[in-house]
Amino acid sequence: MEPETSVIEEWNGSTSSKLTKTATFTVAGATVRKSSLRFNHLSRRILDAFVPEGFPGSVTPDYVPFQIWDSLQGLSTYVRTMLSTQALLSAIGVGEKSATVIGATFQWFLRDLTGMLGGVLFTFYRGADLDSNAKMWRLVADLMNDLGMLMDLLSPLFPSAFVVIVCLGSISRSFTGVASGATRAALTQHFALQNNAADISAKEGSQETLATMIGMALGMLLAHITMGHSMVIWFCFLSLTVFHMYANYRAVRCLTLSTLNCERSSILLPHYIKTGQVLSPKEVSVMEHILPLWMSSWMTSRVENFGKRVRLSVRISSLNNDEVVDLSRLASSYYNKGMYILLARKSFADVIMHRDSTAADVLQAFMHALVLVKHDDKNQSMHIHSQSWMDKNYQDFLLKLRSSGWRTERLLSPSIAWKANWSIDSSDKVE
Repeated sequence: MEPETSVIEEWNGSTSSKLTKTATFTVAGATVRKSSLRFNHLSRRILDAFVPEGFPGSVTPDYVPFQIWDSLQGLSTYVRTMLSTQALLSAIGVGEKSATVIGATFQWFLRDLTGMLGGVLFTFYRGADLDSNAKMWRLVADLMNDLGMLMDLLSPLFPSAFVVIVCLGSISRSFTGVASGATRAALTQHFALQNNAADISAKEGSQETLATMIGMALGMLLAHITMGHSMVIWFCFLSLTVFHMYANYRAVRCLTLSTLNCERSSILLPHYIKTGQVLSPKEVSVMEHILPLWMSSWMTSRVENFGKRVRLSVRISSLNNDEVVDLSRLASSYYNKGMYILLARKSFADVIMHRDSTAADVLQAFMHALVLVKHDDKNQSMHIHSQSWMDKNYQDFLLKLRSSGWRTERLLSPSIAWKANWSIDSSDKVE
């Protein structure tokens, strides 16, 4: 009688959707025969050093195309860095007998100091807006980095203005550091499907290290080949810069964000009012701007951006006396039980948030303001019509947003710094 044969398989992986068979054990009586798939196991281990655990099931579908284009733009950056650094060191005086150590050190210190100050000022003025417009600031950050490297390459051509040029370049790159770091944090949260933001961030570091090493090697080779040939250096630099801008554009266009910000809300709500249907995150990603509106104003807009006509967190002290009287009347009538007041001013809708308002109230206030500006007919009926629409349709709109994959817990917007508290008595006063 032949002994009973059993087969035991060994699998490796963190999720059931992505397992790799590494070995097979065939047991016949007391005999064990092992068949190992060492190559597959080794390749998987190498891949695990660069992709998050559980990949691809642990990240969003837009992770791979974004990382591919992001790595390519990073590679071009490191190659160009070698060219610009070579020019900068040459301008400082490295290799020249007339150059002094203290002079070069002071110039380098001044360059770094202005960059640090520029980063602090940029954070102060624009820090609150980075999270709500991650796509735009991600692209702007890399454009500012291009400008900074261009300044470094230009510095040897203007010796008398060398310090000014390199300081301007350092300031430009400081904007890049702040904006890129902040937007990267927002995108990491977007990619994380299994609360694995830390793992994604760590593997991003590994990918960047690999791209850095390859870019530095190619950059040193290119710098050696082009040494002393200024026209060739400029041709290579400008060609790589054009590719860098294109790769960044493609990387940002790959992103399909499911969070609601002012522009995405301005696309979704008018479409819902018109059709009763909600667009998917992928459909909206094609329609939204990824450049600042002032930079893309020459282009034909795909959709009218009603969000530009809504001003969140308006300070009451900025209103004149007539507008404060209107605010008091609105607080005692249309918005007497609400967590916000909408004040129509010259085709704009100003939003005054209540002191006790929540993130959900901010989202509702912005959506209500969008409805208000669509009913902008310069009379009091606009408040009646907009409030009526909100009462009938807002909850259904939220349900359809969630079913389409949108996250509706909050509106990504600049911080709500100014709020108000109103209490209405018989004299209709507002505090």
